[in-house]
Amino acid sequence: MGRVEGKVAFITGAARGQGRAHAVRLAEEGADIIAIDTTAKVDSVPYPLATAEDLAETVRLVEALDRRIVAQEADVRDSASLASAVEAGVAEFGRLDIVLANAGISSPASTLEMSEDTWQDMIDINLTGVWKSLKVSVPHIIAGGRGGAVVITSSLAAIYANPGTAHYSAAKAGLVMMAKVMAKEWAPHSIRVNTVHPTTVATDMILNDATYKLFRPDLETPTRADFEEAARTLNRLPVAALEPRDISETVLHLVADSGRYITGTTQVVDAGGQL
Repeated sequence: MGRVEGKVAFITGAARGQGRAHAVRLAEEGADIIAIDTTAKVDSVPYPLATAEDLAETVRLVEALDRRIVAQEADVRDSASLASAVEAGVAEFGRLDIVLANAGISSPASTLEMSEDTWQDMIDINLTGVWKSLKVSVPHIIAGGRGGAVVITSSLAAIYANPGTAHYSAAKAGLVMMAKVMAKEWAPHSIRVNTVHPTTVATDMILNDATYKLFRPDLETPTRADFEEAARTLNRLPVAALEPRDISETVLHLVADSGRYITGTTQVVDAGGQL
């Protein structure tokens, strides 16, 4: 049997990147998936966000594994759309066991030069959006009476400071204490809550001109190769960026029986970046 056979996972930001990788990895291990993402434009984000076609591809990949998936467009800033998506999935599958609060954005900017909208969009999506996602989903785990697991995608940026990321780091660091509080509150229901903290991961959120410039401010128009040269110096292991599936393996460990006594922790997957 798979490590999460018969369980149902709700995943935010599932159209691509880490969210898609998590959906596929858990499906490989027997889970059915409730997936959401949004195509709404966020003006402060300097790269294209997910598309309906991206979410459809996640559906195709999960179904190709002979698992079921309910996918809807929903914005983590919108509690009503989140609740609708979760309720549709629970109605289809009859349960909820796992929540992966993964949706997030990046918008590099210096602290004094970023606009108020840039700050607010970051907090609304990367911090408040996680709270909203959990507020509408975790009650379904509690109602099931079987316990469950929550994994929140934080970042190495919650631990290790870099210029141009004050809003991002503040949001990601806020997730840590939020998770610890939730771990205490939900422990009587046998619900475990952990954060995962990746270094740079090769997703659309990272592989774009704004991030390249963040890593190589010394160059006018840095390329991916220029970015990788700098990123490789931040990680102690000889790698520029991890693959999404590398993070999925840690997430799977945390939500499966292998992690049944792990809660309230910060799981760092950083190729030695914090050393």
